[in-house]
Amino acid sequence: MLNKINSSIYYLSNDDAKERPTIGLVCGDKYSLVIDPGNSVQHAQDFLKEIANLTIPQVEYLVITHGHWDHFLGLNEFGGKIIVNSLTNQMLKNWQRYSFDDDSLQKYVDSHIMPSKCMEIIKSEISMRDSFFLNSADIIFEESLTLDLGNKICTLETIKSTHTEDSTIIYVPDDNVLFLGDSAYGKTTNSLFHYKQSLLLPMIKDIQKYDAHYFVLGHESLCDLDEMNVYWEELIATSKATDSTSIDKAMKQFEAENRRTPNPNEQFFIQAFVNDQIIKSQCTE
Repeated sequence: MLNKINSSIYYLSNDDAKERPTIGLVCGDKYSLVIDPGNSVQHAQDFLKEIANLTIPQVEYLVITHGHWDHFLGLNEFGGKIIVNSLTNQMLKNWQRYSFDDDSLQKYVDSHIMPSKCMEIIKSEISMRDSFFLNSADIIFEESLTLDLGNKICTLETIKSTHTEDSTIIYVPDDNVLFLGDSAYGKTTNSLFHYKQSLLLPMIKDIQKYDAHYFVLGHESLCDLDEMNVYWEELIATSKATDSTSIDKAMKQFEAENRRTPNPNEQFFIQAFVNDQIIKSQCTE
C-alpha cells in the first residue's frame, strides 16, 4: 500500500512475509527519487503500478541504502540513475558475478552466501533468471552527496551503522524526513542476532544531527521523533548495562542503574548486546 507523508514524499509499506522492505519516493518540481528499489522484479513492478496513479515528475534517481539483497534486486525495473556509496558498490559488483539458475542458487545457499529466503524470492518473483543481470551503478559517492530534485534538496550520507558499515541515509530538509533504511537495526553474525556495541553511539550521533521529525525505516515504515527517541534511549540504556557474556549479570546491572526491571524491548536488546560480547570473545580466542 502506498502511503503519503505529504505532497512530496510517499512510501510503500514493508511486507515482512515476503521479505519486502519499505520503498520510498521523494518528488521535486523536476525529478523524483526512489529510495531502495525492492527485493525483486515483482516488488519493483508493484511499486511502479502504485506510483503510476500519481502526477509526479519522472524518476531520475534511485538510491540504494545498503548492499543487502532485499534492498536492490528490483533495481533493473527503474530507468533512473542508480546511486550508491562506494562500499555498497562493491557489494553490488559481487552480485553481478552471480548466476540465477536453480543449481547456482542452491550452491549459494549451501555455501551460506545467500539465505534460503532470498533464493525463494528470486525463484518466485524474478522471471527469465537465466539472463538476469543486475545493472551497474551510475553515480558512486564516498561520504555524502546532495541532489536537487527541483526546489527539493536531498542529502545522502554514508554512515557506519549497527546493521552495516555501508549504510546510506537520506535527509529531506524541507520536510524534516529522514530515510534510515536498515541502519538502526542489528545484524546476525554466527547465527547470533546482535547490535554492534562499538558503533551504537557514533551512529546515533550521525542520525540525530539532522532535524528530522519523521523517520522511514526499512522494516517498520514511519516513526515520529518521540518513537525514535524512545528507541535510542532503550538501546543506550541496555548497551551501558552490558559488558560481559552473562545475560543474568546484564539484567542485574540494568536494574541497578535504572531502578526498574527492563521492559520486553529492553530485554531483547540486552540479549542482543550480550550476543555482541559473545561474538567479540569468539574473535579473540
